[in-house]
Parts: sequence; structure tokens; C-alpha cells
Amino acid sequence: MKDGKGKGDGGKKPGRQASRADFFPRLIAMQRFAHARNFVVFKMTNSGLPGRRKLSIIIDNFSSDSAMTAMSVLDAYGEQMLDHLEISSLPLLWHGIEDSQTAEMADFAAFVRHMKERSLPACGVAFPIRLGGMGNGYVVFVANYLDLTSEAVVDLHDRSHQLMMDLLVLDERRAMPDDVLSSREVACLQLAGDGLVSEEVAEKLRLSVHTVNAYLATATMKLDSVNRIQAIAKAIRLGYIA
Repeated sequence: MKDGKGKGDGGKKPGRQASRADFFPRLIAMQRFAHARNFVVFKMTNSGLPGRRKLSIIIDNFSSDSAMTAMSVLDAYGEQMLDHLEISSLPLLWHGIEDSQTAEMADFAAFVRHMKERSLPACGVAFPIRLGGMGNGYVVFVANYLDLTSEAVVDLHDRSHQLMMDLLVLDERRAMPDDVLSSREVACLQLAGDGLVSEEVAEKLRLSVHTVNAYLATATMKLDSVNRIQAIAKAIRLGYIA
């Protein structure tokens, strides 16, 4: 039997409140690996109009007084990136102009899609992240010159996927009440996640079946889930249970 995670409040709480700033070191490391100049992470959101979605900037390291900004990337390629996100998970690559360029490699065609050139003073690569109900978006790197092997593209895409997932989980947890689950709710979810039915959970915890079902129902509601299975999956993703 796996024990419920966390302290007395039942949740798996970090020593301090995590923030988006904690992701900067990971992004900087990826930027250096790509020999890029800047990065930006976009998240797809609803613009407020029915059926209309847009990309929003959630973290970047562009200078506000620079000629090249995260918003200029969005203005130039936002529509193409949105269209691409609906149909493909292949990275997108754009060529720069004048002294900015991307190295052409024979094996790139299998790993990227090329976007039409725009009047941006840099080239770049955009990694689409498609996480379904969790959210979708892009991790983008720009530079005056990019020279990436196909192996590097695959590695950066994998790291971008994990980073976006961690960012979205952080946002999801921050949107919830600090003590969203009680210790009993966590314990019931943990045992249910281990495959026990309500009667077995009740026996393990020395509770009535009615009480166990009540704890599971309130946990499902607090986690904004439609059923017990979804609540267990969400509790695992948010770190409440293992």
C-alpha cells in the first residue's frame, strides 16, 4: 500500500511558492544549447470571441528597448503558428534576412516545417507543444544564425514539451486554494489510484464506505474533475499522490 503524500494538510507542498521565474535557468540552458539570442514561451488562449483563439506571451527574455521583441515574433508569425498547432507537432523554422540566416541541412526536412520569410531581423525555431486539455503553445528561440542538427532539434523539442507541461501544472496549482485537498481526501485518492475499490479503501482507512465515497466526491469536485478517474490523474499530475 502506498501512503498518502504530504504533511498534515494532505498536499505535497513545496518549501516555497514556485513561480515562473524558476523556469528561467532551464530556458537559458536551452537557449545556450541552441546558440540562440532570445527565447519566448507562448500559450494558446481563448480571445473572448467564440471559436477564436490566440497566442499569449507567458515568459520571455527579450529586452523592452530591443528592435526584436516577443510581440514582433507574435505579430509576424502568430497566425501561421496557430494554424500549424491545430494540425502538426513538427517544429517551425523561419529564415532571417540580410545577415540573419538559418543553416540549411539535408536532414532538416523530416524534422521541421519552413515558414514564409517576414521582415524580422533574426531567424528562429518554434517548438509546438500540444497537451490537449492541459493546454497548448510554443517554445521559441531566435538568433542571428541557427545551425542545429536534427538530433538537437529533437532534444530541444523534448525539453520544451516537459517545460511547458511543468509551467501549466504550476499555473493550475496556483489557481487552486492553497489547501485544496484534506489528508483524508488525499489518502482516499491515493488508495483508489492504487486500484482499490471503495470497500477496500474503507477497510484500509477504517472508515465507512459512505464516508470514503464522500471524500472521493469532494476531492473530485475540488479538482474540477468530471469523475474519479480524472480526479486521480489530476492529483498525480499536481503532485498530491504518486
